[in-house]
Amino acid sequence: MDERSMDERSNENCRIVSTRMLAAPRARVFAAFSDPEQLAQWWGPEGFTSTFQGFDFAPGGAWTFVMHGPDGTTYPNESHFVEIVPEERIVFDHVSSHTFRATFEFSDAGDQTRLLWTMHFGDPAECAKVARFVAGANEQNLDRLAALLARG
Repeated sequence: MDERSMDERSNENCRIVSTRMLAAPRARVFAAFSDPEQLAQWWGPEGFTSTFQGFDFAPGGAWTFVMHGPDGTTYPNESHFVEIVPEERIVFDHVSSHTFRATFEFSDAGDQTRLLWTMHFGDPAECAKVARFVAGANEQNLDRLAALLARG
């Protein structure tokens, strides 16, 4: 069972925040982010697939991949890991197309894991441009993550 909260959108501080309760221990949820084989199975909105080209899961390391939309459109992505605290936090800077800092925080909630996903945009115009679709896309990402975790 998962619990969703309201996504926050604020052009004043340029943040998009999503939270989700996931029915899995924190170590399992963190592994779904840190293992590129698992991550490729759920990263992206519904109907998207990803082809990973590089995944150096370490501070300073790069994550490069192409998301393939259901209509055949491709979306090249590049991010650089800033901070990784196993089972607690992952921070990366997305440096291609729309630029933002993503922070994922993992905490225990009984036998579940609370995930807090914050996207911080340095440019209010960039934030406003993507806010209309990112919150829904993030929820689809989290739906896919929950499904992966449920499969075990």
